[in-house]
Amino acid sequence: MKKTFEQRVDELEKIMENQSFWLRDGRANEVNYWVFDYPASKELAVREVVKRLVKRSKQSYREYQLVEYDIYDYIIDTLQKEGYLEATYMLEESAGMHVVIDSVFELLQFNERDNWFIKHVQEHTPDNAIVLLTGIGKIYPLLRSHKILNNLSMAFRKVPVILFFPGVYDEQELRLFDELKDDNYYRAFRLVR
Repeated sequence: MKKTFEQRVDELEKIMENQSFWLRDGRANEVNYWVFDYPASKELAVREVVKRLVKRSKQSYREYQLVEYDIYDYIIDTLQKEGYLEATYMLEESAGMHVVIDSVFELLQFNERDNWFIKHVQEHTPDNAIVLLTGIGKIYPLLRSHKILNNLSMAFRKVPVILFFPGVYDEQELRLFDELKDDNYYRAFRLVR
């Protein structure tokens, strides 16, 4: 019988609270990267779940803490800090989204293994953490999930990472919104089946 969304969220919480989850390396010496996939229609519910988990983590005396990185918020904040946000809007109007994508990729060096986002995660993640990556649906088509996971897994291995993915992940490919094939990705494991 297929689990409901609520059952999968309950299982997610139980897994994260288990000490063996946040202390171990990935399966078979793989990186400790996980995907929690869910129907895109549950996006707002997932945002609330993540918010609640992070808040509870801050209020408890657990040996680990949850650190959320909303990739969309990171991109917008970085463009704003660098003074490019308004220029990005104008560029989209005049040249189209494909030019914006190329420009943001170049600015934030997303094709590099040590790009701005990876450096940010490395600098702001304590050793006793579980990283929660969110905002994947909000950044489409600007950035693809497999690109984030590939680059991050090459440079960042000190704590477990959970990607919250609005779509389907079958441990072979990511399908954003259960429609758009993101790309093949084999290094992460599906957290809750």
